[in-house]
Amino acid sequence: MKDIRPGYSHKYGENEPAASPLSVITLSQQYGCAGDWIAVQLAARLRWQCVNHEIVGRVAQWLGVTVEEAEQHNLRLYSFVERFLLSMQLSYPETVEALAGQPTLPILPHRQERLYHKALQHVVESIAASGQKVIVDHGAQALLAGRPNVLHVQIVAPLMQRVRRVMQREQLSQQQALAQVQQRDQQMQHYLWSQCRRDINDPLLYDLTINSGSLDVEGQLGMICQAYERKAALFREAMADQVYLIYPAPEMAAEAYTLTS
Repeated sequence: MKDIRPGYSHKYGENEPAASPLSVITLSQQYGCAGDWIAVQLAARLRWQCVNHEIVGRVAQWLGVTVEEAEQHNLRLYSFVERFLLSMQLSYPETVEALAGQPTLPILPHRQERLYHKALQHVVESIAASGQKVIVDHGAQALLAGRPNVLHVQIVAPLMQRVRRVMQREQLSQQQALAQVQQRDQQMQHYLWSQCRRDINDPLLYDLTINSGSLDVEGQLGMICQAYERKAALFREAMADQVYLIYPAPEMAAEAYTLTS
C-alpha cells in the first residue's frame, strides 16, 4: 500500500488486505452516440473486458428463459394503457388476467418485470465483483451507484447528430431515425425511473459526462482515462486513511501515550 500519510507504518498494516483498485467503469450513452465503440476501445486500452450485449444472455440463463424472452423485457417501453393495467394488477389481479388474454392488449405482468430487474441486478453486481470490467448501459450507473471503486461515465451528443448517425447506420429516413432515437431515449428513461427510481439525466449519477459531439474518439478516451486515474488515486488515499486510523505508526502511538500519562 502506498505510504501517503506522515507517520503511516507499513509494519502495522502489512497483514491487512490491500485496498482494491478502481475496478469497474460503467458507460451509459444516449442512443446514437456510438458509445459501444468507445467502451470497446477503453477496455482494450485498460486491458479489461467490455461487457454489453452478453448481459441479457446471462440474465436469461439466471431466469431459465431464452435470450429472446429476456430481450422482450430489456428496456421495454410501456404504453399508457399497459402502465394503467400494470398499476391495476396489484388491486384487481382477476380483471387484469382477463384483459391480458385479449390480443389487442399485450401486457407484461408486474411480477415478471420485477423478476427481470432483480435478475439484471444480480448479473450486473456479479460482473462488477469480478473486477476489471467496462459495463455498457443496462442501468449499471444506477445499479452500482454510490460504490467508491466504480467510475460512472455518460456519453451524450446533440439530438440531430445522433439522428444522422442512426440514419447512416440503419439506412433509415430522417423521420424514422428521429422517431427511433426519441423512443429509445424514452425507453431508457422510463426503465431507470420505474425500476431504480433514478432520473437518467441526473448529473449526480455520473462522475463524468462527455459531449461526443465536440470530441473525437481519442479525446473522449483521454478524458475517461484521466478521470479513472484521478478517482483511483482518491480511492487509494481514502483506503490508506482508514488503515492509518486503525494502525497508527508506533512513534505516534508512543507520543499519544506520553501525552495522556
